[in-house]
Amino acid sequence: MSLQPPNPYGAPVRMGPFDLPNRVFAAPMAGVTDLPWRQMARKLGAGHCVSEMVTSRRDLWDTLKTSRRMSHTGEPGPVSAQLVGVDPADMADATRANVAAGAQIIDINMGCPAKKVCNRWAGSALMQDETQALRIIEAVVAAAHPLGVPVTLKMRTGWCATARNAPSIARAAQDAGVAMIVVHGRTRDQGYGGMAEYETVAAIKRALRIPVVANGDIDSAATARAVLLATGVDAVMIGRAALGKPWLLGHIAQALATGTEPPPPAWRQQGEWLLEHLRSHHAFYGDAGVKTVRKHVGWALAELPGGAMFRAHFNKLTQAAAQIDAVATYFDALQGGSTISYPLAA
Repeated sequence: MSLQPPNPYGAPVRMGPFDLPNRVFAAPMAGVTDLPWRQMARKLGAGHCVSEMVTSRRDLWDTLKTSRRMSHTGEPGPVSAQLVGVDPADMADATRANVAAGAQIIDINMGCPAKKVCNRWAGSALMQDETQALRIIEAVVAAAHPLGVPVTLKMRTGWCATARNAPSIARAAQDAGVAMIVVHGRTRDQGYGGMAEYETVAAIKRALRIPVVANGDIDSAATARAVLLATGVDAVMIGRAALGKPWLLGHIAQALATGTEPPPPAWRQQGEWLLEHLRSHHAFYGDAGVKTVRKHVGWALAELPGGAMFRAHFNKLTQAAAQIDAVATYFDALQGGSTISYPLAA
């Protein structure tokens, strides 16, 4: 499929001291974009990845869940850690702690619509109180700037349809020293329903000097290019469309850069990447990885022949080696032109 003209979308994006290699970024998603996922996404061509959100509460930093989210061992740079919280001092402390743990960019979460986050007045709930939102932004920038670390901000267009205040928050954030802003084209009360709108995103881009990134309902090279053209933003950020497909980001980046969309990766190639992801996931999580990897495999095979039956079989496996063998057998059968019936015969 032709996507002419190929430029300017092949150029890197300058953000603070960093040149991000392309204009297709991975959105932070809790329970998804952990260290093994980000490593795969970057290897397969994502221009930028952001960690799962890390709490600013000091009393939770030593928990296994948070310590894993703060881990960046072996992650290609620049490493970006997303922070969530409600107290400026706590967010400043979390900034310094995450930089000490290896973060090279700090991202502020003002976009998460989850009730358990918003009920604590964190995430997108902060957009209801612009004064407090700005206090947090200023505190994080003040903590990060002496360390040479840029700060980015991810938010929604507003709290509700009658309060699309993202433009005013974006201008204040730029004035406070934020280096890049990501805007999801929905309000908090929309959750992930309805359609994302980009008029607000375009208005923000026109008003700012710093890079602006559009997020929401971008699932292909065609939609990515359409959003770039319609808004003038510097990059797009992809979330749910990349579930089970960390290769999709590089695929779209290549299409934007060359003007021609490449074919989807062959099944064998997808299988090799999935097996690599499984192994790194198992290594990162240990025994717990047998359960946490199931969703990734389910997403990866959702659209492949026999994927639903395989998922039901895979979810019953309790050993990492058995999971690896099962995925390898599935893709070998697929490559050979057949599928396996489940449950397996005794």
